[in-house]
Amino acid sequence: MKKDIEFPVVEGIKITIARNINEDNEAEWDVYLINRSTTDIDTVLVTSRGYGFDKNGEPIKTSELRHFHKHCGAGEIIKIEMITPDVFHLNNEYWVSYYIGNQIFDKKFIFVPDSIREENLILIENLNLEGVLHE
Repeated sequence: MKKDIEFPVVEGIKITIARNINEDNEAEWDVYLINRSTTDIDTVLVTSRGYGFDKNGEPIKTSELRHFHKHCGAGEIIKIEMITPDVFHLNNEYWVSYYIGNQIFDKKFIFVPDSIREENLILIENLNLEGVLHE
């Protein structure tokens, strides 16, 4: 029964949307999964989607994408996907599922509309890029 299922707390797994300035001095944005835990994680599945409303109040949603990585070591960073500023006005959702041993973990990270903006950028350690970190 559902009440018998254990839902362990996700710790040390983070998602960031980081900005890189290319050789043409233009901003490029990428989504990264950061494993700041001391444990390796396996069978990592990240689904991404955007949803919200356009400027006329009409519902809008993006395609749902799925990304699979067999392994992510302790302290490792994985690039998930590129993201365009055209969707920053939407909720950008990343649902991360993974295993530690035989135990499954999952957590939903949602970047709310307009949270990815200049004043919210911080230095993301180990990437040496500025971005918005979701814990």
